[in-house]
Amino acid sequence: MAPPRRALLVAGILAAALPLLLLRPAEAGTVGVNYGRVANNLPNPAAVVQLLKQQGITQVKLYDTDPTVLRALANTGIKVVVALPNEQLAAAASRASYALLWVRRNVAAYYPATQIQGIAVGNEVFATAKNVTAQLVPAMVNVHAALARLNLDKSVKVSSPIALTALATSYPSSAGVFREDLAQPVMKPMLDFLAQTGSYLMVNAYPFFAYSGNAGDISLDYALFRPNAGVQDTGNGLKYYSLLDAQLDAVFAAVSRLGNYNGVRVVVSETGWPSKGDTNEVGASAANAAAYNGNLARRVLSGNTGTPLRPNADIDVYLFALFNENQKPGPTSERNYGVFYPNQQKVYDVEFVLGGGGAAGGGSQGGGGLGWQENGGPTSGNPPSGVKVTTGEAWCVANAMVGEQRLQAALNYACGEGGANCKAIQPGAACFEPNTMVAHASYAFNDYYQRKGRSIGTCDFAGAAYVVNQAPKMGKCDLPSTV
Repeated sequence: MAPPRRALLVAGILAAALPLLLLRPAEAGTVGVNYGRVANNLPNPAAVVQLLKQQGITQVKLYDTDPTVLRALANTGIKVVVALPNEQLAAAASRASYALLWVRRNVAAYYPATQIQGIAVGNEVFATAKNVTAQLVPAMVNVHAALARLNLDKSVKVSSPIALTALATSYPSSAGVFREDLAQPVMKPMLDFLAQTGSYLMVNAYPFFAYSGNAGDISLDYALFRPNAGVQDTGNGLKYYSLLDAQLDAVFAAVSRLGNYNGVRVVVSETGWPSKGDTNEVGASAANAAAYNGNLARRVLSGNTGTPLRPNADIDVYLFALFNENQKPGPTSERNYGVFYPNQQKVYDVEFVLGGGGAAGGGSQGGGGLGWQENGGPTSGNPPSGVKVTTGEAWCVANAMVGEQRLQAALNYACGEGGANCKAIQPGAACFEPNTMVAHASYAFNDYYQRKGRSIGTCDFAGAAYVVNQAPKMGKCDLPSTV
């Protein structure tokens, strides 16, 4: 990497272009939430809908078609994904009349007042209902045919969430391949169906499980979207700075082995991090849950949803879950994925706000979704497209996922026209090492951010930077939280 002093001399065009880039809205994905109800102490659906509206949550995924919930969501503008449970797959697959009746009663009866936009046919069928695996795609076909008969197929898409256990190999990402019993019998027909109907592949992905089971080998920063050294995939030569990216690219690799399905989008139908766990559930904590969900939401809303293998992928995300659910079986973590307690208080100190775009350096919210900011945020003006820390300590660091060209342009701007003090990252100076683009850019971005009073839009650089709430460490160099 060229040292900052030399880089400043050779990138005048990029530096001059950056102010325009900073003001250009990025294409943003959307962030929704899973509303599970395996509990006996949750607020009633009407109160839940008010909570969703107060928090700016504009997309919700359900695990059934409860009439009280669907009626409460009517005329709210909140987009909804409903579910046909695993227990009904066999009937929907074997009898088109059953699928039609189900769609009439559970979708058409509420649409369009309740903005149902998708049907999840089953959930993790390969992992939790193996006896009906063969009926999955036929059920999807019959449900879609029912929608078409009712002229709803253009508005309501059909998919089925798969777990990462559908993969026989997921590491390295380039080796991703579906299990032999699923690849040709189920996944290829499903992908053909999704391509033909203009639908998307739903994937439930949990970096927590991979980290917790392999904490000695996987960096926590790598799992939580924080600055890290990255992981090289020796199979495709790509470098990963996010465990979720690596998981998704394993799915993309597995899909590509079955044919050309580049037109089939991926939606992360479940992902999250528990705020509490058993003693053997390494990494389960409120701080880590806040970091994972907050950093992911910021990334999606700022338009950085692509992966190293699919850099232009448009990926929407549903966080799991809205509430802690006290009747879920299994380890302690299973009952502690919620962003909220049943009393509607936050589990950890992160508030989700409706994204609006418009602040300098902010990204377009694409019609809504989740941004996040800590308590005590500003009450006027447009909220930022990503994290805005208004209380406590905060730092601005480089987003390695945007690539070195964009980091270089932003670095040049910060150290040049932006007015950041970059003396410490010159050769021989205190923070020259580690001599990497990410380290130098992080130092420059943070200095700029602190000098600007940590105001809205000053830690974005067109998606090349983001805010963290824990002190980053760059070799022996500590980034200051003030200037």
